[in-house]
Amino acid sequence: MKINRKERLNLNNKGKVNNTKAEEILHKVVNELSSQESYEKVMHRSHHDMPMPSVEVLSEVVDKLRSIIFPGYFGSSELKPETIKYYTGAILDQIYRILSEQVMRGLCFECYPAKYNSCSECQRRSEEIVSKFILRLPDIRRMLSTDVEAAYLGDPAAKSHGETIFCYPSIYALTNHRISHELYKLGVPLIPRIISEMAHSKTGIDIHPGASIGEYFFMDHGTGIVIGETSIIGKNVRIYQGVTLGAKSFPLDEHGNPIKGIPRHPIVEDDVIIYSGATILGRITIGKCSVIGGNVWITRNVPPYSKVIQQEFKEDYFEYGLGI
Repeated sequence: MKINRKERLNLNNKGKVNNTKAEEILHKVVNELSSQESYEKVMHRSHHDMPMPSVEVLSEVVDKLRSIIFPGYFGSSELKPETIKYYTGAILDQIYRILSEQVMRGLCFECYPAKYNSCSECQRRSEEIVSKFILRLPDIRRMLSTDVEAAYLGDPAAKSHGETIFCYPSIYALTNHRISHELYKLGVPLIPRIISEMAHSKTGIDIHPGASIGEYFFMDHGTGIVIGETSIIGKNVRIYQGVTLGAKSFPLDEHGNPIKGIPRHPIVEDDVIIYSGATILGRITIGKCSVIGGNVWITRNVPPYSKVIQQEFKEDYFEYGLGI
């Protein structure tokens, strides 16, 4: 169908009107989203020009750390004994530079005018923190080697130690946790939580970076495990999917706000096994060598060498609805 000149002009004018309305809407929304009041409501950060930490860059840092903790498994797969020293040195140099920048951004994120004298002080502190963190890498590797051993010995399906390193969500999540926990202990804000959430989103295992976890720790299957900030877990502990080490209701201050930082999560002593679906709440102690059965709810101390299970299930059968 042919369109005459008059109809074409009408269509063009109609398009111009629609474009004008769209531009007005965009202009209005841009102004509202860019207003100082709207910006402050969602940003919740101090006013300075320092960019915020980058999730993408921190993910790269963790990948590099994983490659030197487990050389050959991650990163370059063609390492040789005669080249590993140079490879490790080059990767550590990159980690130092990149992580120092991200830690400085984290410090600036929470920096208020009275906290530090200048951004140069944040830079000095970030470099000092990252130097201390790098010195702890051999111990992080040692701890993770015990976790690998625990996974291999704790799961009959594991065919080799290497399989647990490559494939097990427990080792993946614990690598992130042991990295983030050291940064947490060094007083780094925000970044440890970002690193822990990377593992949470990938494995379904939610470990707060503040949680203290001993050697030879294994999370069998792992999905749905929650370990709160002030949890303390001893050596040779094994837990299964769906376990929660959580807090009860939070105490409030005089203004009605939750009191932060108080011990509110369980202490799990050495050689404890906690089966799937168990919920353990509050600052209570699960004594050493205890076994906690599946789907139980615990809010009181459990003595050492205890076994906690559900009440025996009772079965009743009725025919044709009789007795119901």
